[in-house]
Parts: sequence; C-alpha cells; structure tokens
Amino acid sequence: MHGTPSDTRSLARGAGQRVLVAADDPETSELLATTLELAGYRVGTAGAGAEVVVRLAEHRFDLVVVDAELPGLHGLARGRGLAVPYRPAVLLLAAHDALAGLLPELGSGERDYVTRPFRIAEVLARIHVLLRDRGGPARESALRYADLLLDDAACQAGRAGRPLDLTPAEYRLLRHLLVHAHKVLSKEQISRHVWGEHRGDNAIEQLVSRLRRKLHQEGPALLHTRRGFGYWLGRDPGGA
Repeated sequence: MHGTPSDTRSLARGAGQRVLVAADDPETSELLATTLELAGYRVGTAGAGAEVVVRLAEHRFDLVVVDAELPGLHGLARGRGLAVPYRPAVLLLAAHDALAGLLPELGSGERDYVTRPFRIAEVLARIHVLLRDRGGPARESALRYADLLLDDAACQAGRAGRPLDLTPAEYRLLRHLLVHAHKVLSKEQISRHVWGEHRGDNAIEQLVSRLRRKLHQEGPALLHTRRGFGYWLGRDPGGA
C-alpha cells in the first residue's frame, strides 16, 4: 500500500529542500511528486537515466528519490558516476529481493532505501533523516531555469535580469511548470494546482496565454504547447 498525498498532514515535512523523483512508472512518479510538494519540498521529476543527469546539472537538488531499476541509472542508484560538482543524498526504491546486491553499496549517511511496496510515511521519514543529517537545504534559495529566476521568499519572478509582473495565478502556474521542467502537464493538473479545482479549458488557455506573453517578451520561447496533452516549460530542442 503506497498511501495517499493526504497522509502528509501529520507526517515528517520539508522546509523547501529540492527533491528529484526519478521513476519511469507514471503512477509512482505522480504520487511521490504530489506528496512531496504537499509535504513542503520543491520537486522535480525525471523518467530516464539521461534525464536525471540533465536535471541534476540544471538545478542543485538536495536529494534524489530513485527507482533502483530505472534503466540507465544503476551508477547513480549506487552513488557513482555523477558528472555534477555536488553529491545529492539518494533514497532508493528497491524490491526486497534486490537488497542483497544493494546493501554493500549503500554506505552510511548519504544513501538509504525503502522496499516495495513502500509506504508514504516511511518515504517521508527517510527523506527527513537524510536531509537532516546533511544539515538542511542547499544554499540556493531561488528556483532557476536558464535565464529564468523565481524567488519564492518574495513571490517575484524575473527573466534575463528583468522583473516579470505576474499575477498570483500566473506565478503559481510558472512555478509549477518550472519544478516539472520538460514534463508535459495536463490542463486538469494545472487547474487543480493553480486554483485548487478543475476549471474549464478556456480559463487555462487564457492564463497560459497571458503568462506566455510576459515570459517571452524577455527571451526565447520557454513555454510550449503539446497539442492534445498540455503544456511544458523548457528549451525547445527543435529551436522553435
């Protein structure tokens, strides 16, 4: 039994630390990302080994929750092979019959594991202990992507050194897209995050349109539409 995001109300909570969830199962990734956001963490997601390396290079994460069976990620799961100038803590999601191979590699203080089927309470508790032992969150307090900067303490956003005049709804939308950079978010996901309820497609399209105009005045396009699926934020590899 995994548990549900609502279980976080009385469980271990974060203080804005960055956590990257690396799992190729969409249901597991969505559950963990939603739960950790509700618990007070800033969350990013990755669905493949190569994507994890990219995300770790783009942002400084305090901890990675990683499926030990994620293709192409065995080196990171065992704490090796990171081509970044820092070393995040690692929490492994591992099948019980795989522990014999993992335990000799875990070491102490920087890595830990939970077995499947995992419980949300245990995941939150292990994350809390790992981050506590590291002395708290990374020093970087702002959310960044390329030349885009969000300052949560001041609830302000800027791009290329210039402030973006955003409404609260636009800021919540931009922040949600940024912490899930390169991931397509559906209209329903966006609506429930921004307003706490599902609203009609027209309301979401208008909000995205307003944010896109403000965001793209200061640089190349970062907010993209995946027709029939939703929206995503990031550099377009096609250059469009």
